[in-house]
Amino acid sequence: MIETVRNRRTIRKYLSEDIPVDLLNDLLETSFRASTMGGMQLYSVVVTRDAEMKSLLSPAHFHQPMVEEAPVVLTFCADFRRFSLWCEQRKAVPGYNNLMSFMNAAMDTLLVAQTFCTLAEEKGLGICYLGTTTYNPEMIIDALRLPELVFPVTTVTVGYPDEMPPQVDRLSREAIVHQEVYRDYTSDDIDRIYACKESLPVNKQFVVENGKETLAQVFTDVRYTQKDNEFMSENLLKVLRKQGFFL
Repeated sequence: MIETVRNRRTIRKYLSEDIPVDLLNDLLETSFRASTMGGMQLYSVVVTRDAEMKSLLSPAHFHQPMVEEAPVVLTFCADFRRFSLWCEQRKAVPGYNNLMSFMNAAMDTLLVAQTFCTLAEEKGLGICYLGTTTYNPEMIIDALRLPELVFPVTTVTVGYPDEMPPQVDRLSREAIVHQEVYRDYTSDDIDRIYACKESLPVNKQFVVENGKETLAQVFTDVRYTQKDNEFMSENLLKVLRKQGFFL
């Protein structure tokens, strides 16, 4: 398992081979052993295999090819609806239409999603997380008919790999781990921590292609701009309210 994680890479191209139902069900059921808030299991997973449904989801993910090409698309949803309905049917009054409840359900959901992905990769499958899920949640909600108190947190495409891409760089342990208390970074620390990332040919090419001076500017000015983040933040809050997670 350690070697599987150490050597993992994101897979965006898949063989046409389908994933056996029994294997997928076993991976999902096993992933449900992940840690969960108060034993409540505040998540649901929508399995999409049908080509028409994939086509319906595709615009929400900016038409990334793997959405329609992967044999299986999994939408992992924060779900307080099931637990709330149980409370109501057992003479208990649920109070989960708030930000804290969404945060608890979102953490539950991501724990399950990552557990599933690790198990799937151990079985020889390839996966790709789609960050676009939180960009266009309303489109996904409509496509999957998600009711109140259910919210899409992340989407994962799954299939047998048809590529072996190079691994993407990662920051060193020194960059991330703090002993006992958080030790803030000096200018020298930042230079040292990001030196490897900045020196990679692919990242140097990003800088040139985008007409920027530094790799950081590619992130701030092109890929993840303040304007886009503020727009998507407003939309995210709007849809969270629509789904009942804010009063």
